[in-house]
Amino acid sequence: MQRNGISAKNDATTATWLLTDGLAGNQRQASALALALGRPARPWVLQPRAPWRWASPRRLPGADRAFGEDFAQALRGERPELVIGCGRQAALATRLMRDTGARAVQILDPRIAPNHWDLVIAPEHDGLRGPNVITLLGSLNPVDDLWLAGARKTFPAFGQLPGPRTALLLGGSSAHARFDRAAFDALASRLQAQLEREGGSLLATTSRRTPAEIRARLRERLASLPQVSWYEPGEGANPYPGLLGWADRIVCTADSVNMLSEAAATRAPLFVFGIDRVEGRPRRFVDSLIGLRRAHAFDPHLRPFPVEPLRETARVAAMVAARLGV
Repeated sequence: MQRNGISAKNDATTATWLLTDGLAGNQRQASALALALGRPARPWVLQPRAPWRWASPRRLPGADRAFGEDFAQALRGERPELVIGCGRQAALATRLMRDTGARAVQILDPRIAPNHWDLVIAPEHDGLRGPNVITLLGSLNPVDDLWLAGARKTFPAFGQLPGPRTALLLGGSSAHARFDRAAFDALASRLQAQLEREGGSLLATTSRRTPAEIRARLRERLASLPQVSWYEPGEGANPYPGLLGWADRIVCTADSVNMLSEAAATRAPLFVFGIDRVEGRPRRFVDSLIGLRRAHAFDPHLRPFPVEPLRETARVAAMVAARLGV
């Protein structure tokens, strides 16, 4: 039997389920927590239906049918010991699974009272507090020394590029941030001047939110530089892990909490570009990184500074294990 493209034959022996809407950032946080807990996990990609998806995580009548018949059967079947969800749609699914007797951990603020779950894990900059709320700086991620060593092993050729190696992580505009062609051109000009003056190489990647126009500009600006670059799906494997693994320093745009969190978990100095273009919760996170001296505002010189990696995932996982006994 197949559910959402994943075999269900091991359901009875899989003690942890990961419930997400399929968005990469949500899947990454849920799987990072399961990995840090040392728990094999079965991922569910939820397919929410109307009208329940509009109200999630609030419960409307018939909520057990919110994610289709496969999930409805799962609610009536042998439950997992632990469910981990991330995102608003998953919050309804983890809430339903808790009613069956599973322990439920919800990642990100569900926007209703957190007592509907055993634990809620929320970024500190969201401001959510409660006796069953665990807060962290940034987002959960898998980056630690073992992960970085694996990334270097997977992408050994990057180690042959001339140093210093500057990783460039580009995001895009969002509800809280503005990142346009003018901002990119300013950043690219400063980086190009730095590399021409100092030598070294540039390792660049874009995100799903990076506009096509900026991806095209990136191609133009990097053409004459020693570099590795990745622009969009269809161009082979994203070398992002290798960029983090081999970087001597990292430049990241201020709009992406996930990319900043992963960069901050490395041992490379982190420089944040476009701080004046971001506001709200992401801005509070950036300010926290700078206040902790884990990141500096971008400047044309990129001078190295001492680094203490931000490893929030291991700390959070230890708290989850202690509180739930899992």
